[in-house]
Amino acid sequence: MLFGLDGVEIGLIIVFLCLFAGILSGFPVAFAIGGSAIISFGIIAALDSGGYLIHQAIDTGTAEYAALIAEGIRPDTISVFRYPDLPRIAEHVFVGGWETALDRNVSFVVNRMNERVLAGQSIETLLAVLMFVLMGITLERSKIADDLLTTMSRVFGGLPGGLAVSVVVVGAFLAASTGIVGATVVTMGLLSLPTMLRAGYSKELATGVIAASGTLGQIIPPSIVIVLLGTLAGDLYSAAQEERAQLAGCSDALTYLGEPAVVSVGTLFQAALLPGIMLAFLYAAYAFGFALLNPAKAPAVEMGSTNSEVITRNEGLTWFLAVPGGLIIALVFLMNLGVVGSQSVIVDSFTDAGQTASLRTNVSAECAVSMQELHGDEAWNAALAEQAAIDAAGGVEQARALSDEERAEAVAQRVAEAPVIGTGIAILALLIGLVLVIARGVSPSANPMPLIVGGAAVALMLLADIVLISPLTSPGVTTLIIIVPLLLVAWSMRFALARLAKNDLLRVVFPPLVLIVAVLGSILGGITNPTPAAALGAGGAIMLAAYRKLADQEKSGKIILLATAAVMLMLVVGVNFDMRIGQEEVAFEDYLAFFFAFSMFLFSMFGLAYACAVLWLGGVLTPVVRETAKVTSMVFTILIGSQLLNLVVISFGGEHYIQQFLRSFDQEWTVFLIVMLVLFVLGFVLDFLEIIYIVVPIVGPVIYGGTFDPKWVTIMIAVNLQTSFLTPPFGFALFYLRGVAPKEVTTGDIYRGVAPFVLIQVVGLAILAFFPSIVTIVPNLLN
Repeated sequence: MLFGLDGVEIGLIIVFLCLFAGILSGFPVAFAIGGSAIISFGIIAALDSGGYLIHQAIDTGTAEYAALIAEGIRPDTISVFRYPDLPRIAEHVFVGGWETALDRNVSFVVNRMNERVLAGQSIETLLAVLMFVLMGITLERSKIADDLLTTMSRVFGGLPGGLAVSVVVVGAFLAASTGIVGATVVTMGLLSLPTMLRAGYSKELATGVIAASGTLGQIIPPSIVIVLLGTLAGDLYSAAQEERAQLAGCSDALTYLGEPAVVSVGTLFQAALLPGIMLAFLYAAYAFGFALLNPAKAPAVEMGSTNSEVITRNEGLTWFLAVPGGLIIALVFLMNLGVVGSQSVIVDSFTDAGQTASLRTNVSAECAVSMQELHGDEAWNAALAEQAAIDAAGGVEQARALSDEERAEAVAQRVAEAPVIGTGIAILALLIGLVLVIARGVSPSANPMPLIVGGAAVALMLLADIVLISPLTSPGVTTLIIIVPLLLVAWSMRFALARLAKNDLLRVVFPPLVLIVAVLGSILGGITNPTPAAALGAGGAIMLAAYRKLADQEKSGKIILLATAAVMLMLVVGVNFDMRIGQEEVAFEDYLAFFFAFSMFLFSMFGLAYACAVLWLGGVLTPVVRETAKVTSMVFTILIGSQLLNLVVISFGGEHYIQQFLRSFDQEWTVFLIVMLVLFVLGFVLDFLEIIYIVVPIVGPVIYGGTFDPKWVTIMIAVNLQTSFLTPPFGFALFYLRGVAPKEVTTGDIYRGVAPFVLIQVVGLAILAFFPSIVTIVPNLLN
């Protein structure tokens, strides 16, 4: 053996060295990966042909091996790591010759490209990458970060370390709206770093907090990392659990686990929400604690108020805390009392089918033992009792069609039990009330009469819902009943919005916040999947950037505002009316609603086209589209190149060798810690894309094939990969910041500045490891 190492081990070293050399060569990473795959395959093939690469495989023809099989040990668990004393046999790493391996790799490349890049199940989800990149770059070019940094500095500047805290808040906000690490770090480095240095902030704290806050876009949804990792994790988890079920003697993963072996990108977005917020809180807590211990290195800086009018403490507590909180609490209280709730009287045409047992019990003896070990005696016995009861009743009750009398009775029962106020009108009233109350707090000395009229109109709308609107009232009639209060509200909102615009915090934060809520809300609420939500975000970002451009040119943005209102009206009408005009019987009001919604759609498309024209004439759209194409092309080219590298590793048995090593450990936690440590170390020299597409497919079948929750595993990997942006010498956030930092800030200052935040990342991983419910609580609540 060459250097006393196994041939497969030498092959892995050659692949890594070729990859490392390719990255350092100066060629674009996307092409360097594919080139390193071809070069490493050629080197390994040459050494194998010369007899220098010898793999010491277990000799399956010996009595010792046969004895292990006779003891019931599965062949896939027998490896040189678990049974090092078994007789070995020397063989080439390319058993059938490098020509056969090359043939197989070429055919596999075609299949992989078809499955994962061109026409696979994940291609629709991967389209979200394009949309999120377009959304992020558009918002970055709209100078939204400039206003956010200025406004947040005014809000937090008066606190010890307030400027550093404001950078963290803006970083989290930009992470949820743009998710582009480079753009965020560069923008905050250009705007905040000089200000912090002039204010007397430590170079280390200033650079560290900017670099770390910029990386929050890798974990806070909508995150491109989670989209890419999620599409891969879904396939790995499904395949690994199917294999695990087969080894347990069961027919499939659904039988063995009692639930589908599925993890989606939308679910991962839900899981990543709290960990992302937790990391932002840890960053801000460190900055605040550093300022308390070293006040001279992070002084408080008063940078003025965000409000045009002086507000007393009592006025602020009343209108910004007490009254809004009281309104929200009142709505929750009324919902719990049953006064507010859904008034839907729609009933199914069929009865509900009978419930099946919680677990499948009609399985083989081996599968039954495995399921009992997995789920516990109590759950297994409960499933047996449930199945026995079902069998005694003659099987699972089948659904049957309801008669007209039964349906009428069910509708009457729903009408009798319906709350007096519908959920939609109650939430609308709450939102209007919050706007009116906050507008009052922004300008307490202004004439309150327009706001009082709006409040009275809201009360009138609720009264009309109680007295005049029943669960059987059609949407058209409901609209006519509440049209007068809505017109009064619209009149009042003109004054309220004008007052809100006087507050810099609300004026700057509100537009991107609405976009974030629309995109994330539709995903987290299960309304749609990430791809349509990303398209919504891209369109919203274009309109927001166009409105900002028109404001800079001192031109009217009414068309953009009207188009935004058209989108909202289209959605409201679509939710409340039946748009299926292809049915045999269609109500006249549904025809009107359809044509109204369609006209709103056409106007919103006109508004989007107008926004694109504004950005194109303003010289913004062309660089945005060009940059989006560059980033998206890089991601997909890396995806293709990494597939080549993966196939090279598979061809000489490298993937199987690594998986055998990991499976040689009895403790699942040990395997996971080894993988996390390897990912952390690789983060010093590799980008997150290379790690996702080269390393994760190799270790994924092992870490996703155990008992750990796949959501928790994926988020742990994502947080670990986020650290790769901060670890020298190849952390991209460090390069971005170095490029825009003043001359007096050295590279050593930046490295020392990010060191505490790398430790915070490790602390965050430890917290998620000890408290996995931080990851799983949001998906469990929403689903």
